[in-house]
Amino acid sequence: MQDMSGVSLGIAAWALVTGVAMVKSGMTVSMALFMSFVVYAGSAQLAVLPLMIAGAPMWVVWFTAICVNLRFVILSSMWRGYFAHLARRHRLALSYFSGDVIFVAFLKRYPDGQRSPEQVAYFWGAASTNWFVWQAFSVAGIFFADLVPLSWGLGFAGVLALIGVLYSMLTDRTTWAATGVAAAVAVAAFALPLKLNILAAIAASVAVGLMLENTERRLREWRAGPATLRAPDPQRGERHPVLPLDEEQRP
Repeated sequence: MQDMSGVSLGIAAWALVTGVAMVKSGMTVSMALFMSFVVYAGSAQLAVLPLMIAGAPMWVVWFTAICVNLRFVILSSMWRGYFAHLARRHRLALSYFSGDVIFVAFLKRYPDGQRSPEQVAYFWGAASTNWFVWQAFSVAGIFFADLVPLSWGLGFAGVLALIGVLYSMLTDRTTWAATGVAAAVAVAAFALPLKLNILAAIAASVAVGLMLENTERRLREWRAGPATLRAPDPQRGERHPVLPLDEEQRP
């Protein structure tokens, strides 16, 4: 909770503007409350609200929300090493309460990937702080939407929070390149309707990232040189020279 207190102000501002945006988009108070508590994903909520106002097809709304939240697949795959031993019901609860800022705080505290008993308690301390701050200010924005104009630009606090999360994940040249491509495509395709520039940016960055990873892998194999045959091992039942597997040749 102490680690999360430093970013709570940004989370609160982001939640407040999200609550205001939901009501001013035409949602009823009850529907806005339902979306806040069930969806609990500020970036996805803000991304789909203009689509809902414009009367976009439901599949576009769902697909946009899924694409915006694809990062949670990556985050959860990294969390799996810490929480895979827990019961499925517990892991489902963790998945609902997980968040970008929680992920950054958790990895800052436990960067080595080693599992320890206090990690579950640390996650719940960070997650409960994040959830209560978000819901309190989101509900405040819903009920006091008429008093908080969108012109205040409070949503920029959410952008700053995501930029911090993004920067913490830029660890190699491939990630930097994919991020640069995503930013360039998102700006270049900004005029596309229904926020399709987001989907275009995601597709371009994934393609570039996969291409660069494949190129780097081939370059490492080329630098390592061709694999050589080794003598057969009778204890393994081998009678002819064997071409070693990659993991045998390069531990």
